[in-house]
Amino acid sequence: MKKSIVTRSVFLFHIFASVLFAKNYPTTGSIERLDPSINKLIPKDAKIEVLAEGYVWSEGPVWIPQGDFLLYSDVPTNKIYKWKAGEGASIYLDPSGYTAKETRPGESGSNGLTLDEKGRLVLCQHGDRRVARMNASTDSPQPIYETLAGKYNDKRFNSPNDLVYNQKGELYFTDPPYGLVQKEKDPKREIDFQGVYILRKNGKVALVSKDLERPNGITLSPDEKTLYVANSHGPRPIWMSYDLKKNGLAKKGKVFFDSTEYRKKHSSRRGGNDGMKVDVEGNIWATGPGGVLVFSPKGKHLGTILTGQRTANCAFGDDGSTLYMTADMYLMRIKTSTKGNDF
Repeated sequence: MKKSIVTRSVFLFHIFASVLFAKNYPTTGSIERLDPSINKLIPKDAKIEVLAEGYVWSEGPVWIPQGDFLLYSDVPTNKIYKWKAGEGASIYLDPSGYTAKETRPGESGSNGLTLDEKGRLVLCQHGDRRVARMNASTDSPQPIYETLAGKYNDKRFNSPNDLVYNQKGELYFTDPPYGLVQKEKDPKREIDFQGVYILRKNGKVALVSKDLERPNGITLSPDEKTLYVANSHGPRPIWMSYDLKKNGLAKKGKVFFDSTEYRKKHSSRRGGNDGMKVDVEGNIWATGPGGVLVFSPKGKHLGTILTGQRTANCAFGDDGSTLYMTADMYLMRIKTSTKGNDF
């Protein structure tokens, strides 16, 4: 008798607590459904929620399962923010991408974020022009960084932008010039192309591709046989796919999706080809003009999450079925019917 009363009391408390701490976030945007299969990925009643705002250019979200929170960059302000349900947003790291004392112009902060196999935060740091690891617990961060990759052939990178690990613990990353002060003609620039690289377990860096003008977002297919890279170059707005060799290097790439005609048709949709993720079924969720474009593994455009903002990047979080999106000055999310490949 006592056990049933206690159980019922605990059950009622949890209901009360869920109501007390629930928050109704404002919604925005819409879902463009171009193919019936999109309904298997995004529920018909799904809403785009605005979780936080006030950023200059939000980027690089990553879900931290150890603490059930999201981290994301605000590139121009050189900060990383933390968002957690029931707590909202707060500054997590300052500085995040440029750690020198003297000031510098340009996009200095961190951009893409990810976790290594031990759950440590790994950052693309524009200002410091490197891929670095934060050697501290994600629960109690201290801005102590270790350089994982800072040079290729003894030349400093332009400004590492986005990154993804494979199951071997090797790290693919892109290196456009956005973090350089003058981009094309910066006197401190040492590499005269925009590369895609792989960081080996032994710390050595190998070139994967240098055929893109602005390599940006990057992700792997679930079987890790294909590498996807977004090119955020206005005159050639494409997503590329590269079949990978056993050594992790790429064969000749091919255009996965060319958004030139899409841009002409939807000229009011803002944003460029940027960050992306894959789900467990191999579908690609790629930020681009208007929001997040969803592609089948064969490159068919299934639909678009229309955020109404220039959308920089996305990441699956919670149990893997929530897509978090960094969209200009906003942090947003939407529930999906699939799960991210990292979960």
